[in-house]
Amino acid sequence: MPEGRPSRGAAPRPPMGISPGDMVSDTPVRIGKPYQVGGVTYTPADDPAYDEVGYASWYGEELSGNSTANGEAFNPAGISAAHPTLPLPSYVEVTALTTGRTILVRVNDRGPFSKDRLVDLSRGAAEQLGISGHGAAPVRVRRVNPPEQERVKLRSGQRAARRIEAPDAVLSGLRRKLTDKAATAGDGEPKPDTSAPVDGPDISVHDGRHRLPPSARGYLVQLISFASKDRA
Repeated sequence: MPEGRPSRGAAPRPPMGISPGDMVSDTPVRIGKPYQVGGVTYTPADDPAYDEVGYASWYGEELSGNSTANGEAFNPAGISAAHPTLPLPSYVEVTALTTGRTILVRVNDRGPFSKDRLVDLSRGAAEQLGISGHGAAPVRVRRVNPPEQERVKLRSGQRAARRIEAPDAVLSGLRRKLTDKAATAGDGEPKPDTSAPVDGPDISVHDGRHRLPPSARGYLVQLISFASKDRA
């Protein structure tokens, strides 16, 4: 075997120029307890068959370096996302329903906490998907289990190769699904539940994710109630 070539079954090496210490880890995987934001209860779950359509927004430099819900530093150029219930971390394929372009994304944060948003993408993910020029874009989010070579790329802030674009027949079906979902909006939305516990460590409420127009920018005040003075 030529010197320097890893043997079959060896752990994938980090991309060129990336040291192992620069990468984050996929373990431990956190699911978390039900939690509340804005009076709405969200219940994290490990659903390997997760496959939904909705709208994606994105966030960037305004949160650079902030801690994500699983304790990583947010990298706006990385290919990551926030989702209210999927395990942290987990991997999804995100498809733009306008073009069929599909990319691999690593979920490492919680959000968005808005009934008209399915997922928040990093700037890097939005650019790779081709939707960074939009405030929100229709997408499909499907849970996947990618090979370790692709996981290494995303953990080190690199992009995995784009997937084959979704064919027109598939896109037509997904758009109909989104239209039907919009027509019945409210039937399947999370309902307020004041009895559910709030799992503080698993929540990363980033109001700054939602890009506001200049006329709407101002002070965002987040009020948090604590069970005891010691936690205040």
